[in-house]
Amino acid sequence: MNIIFDEITTKILSDLEETQKEFWNVPRKTAILLNTFIKMMNVKSALEIGTSNGYSGIWLAKALKKTGGKLTTIEYYEKRQSIAIENFKLCGVEDIIRPIQGSACDIIASLSDDEKFDFVFIDANKREYVKYFELIKPHLTQKALIVADNITSHAEKVQTFIDAVDVDEEFQYEIVDLPGGILVAYRD
Repeated sequence: MNIIFDEITTKILSDLEETQKEFWNVPRKTAILLNTFIKMMNVKSALEIGTSNGYSGIWLAKALKKTGGKLTTIEYYEKRQSIAIENFKLCGVEDIIRPIQGSACDIIASLSDDEKFDFVFIDANKREYVKYFELIKPHLTQKALIVADNITSHAEKVQTFIDAVDVDEEFQYEIVDLPGGILVAYRD
């Protein structure tokens, strides 16, 4: 079964796919898988690290609309975030999204202790993946899923992250051969 969105969302996603390389968006296959994970796990609280122009956030939020969940998304660059916010509005998902602009490490470090996430998608500064992982762990629910993009395309930059997940006995993980490669880690 194909995922079917309203005409406006379909058009916006298609337009954003045209600028995929400029805005470093995930490939459509990865976006569909993220959307599927959210629905399969009935995610209520998701975190996206790296909003860019909102492409993956739209896919996440559309699934979260079905689960009754919410998305917090962090973007370092103000210009990209303002584009994303406009895209969220046009796609009718702004009501469940909390966009935060700034350094992901600083923002995650400042989250309240009781803020928890069922699902985390990482697609930002590759060298900081390991820092995101360390900072986000106290904010994960027991059966949380972490998905990180660009695992094979930026293998050298993310190796410390892969190593950290590999030795963490709380997680089982697999690297999935999608364009750019993703690491999927389940907290068991």
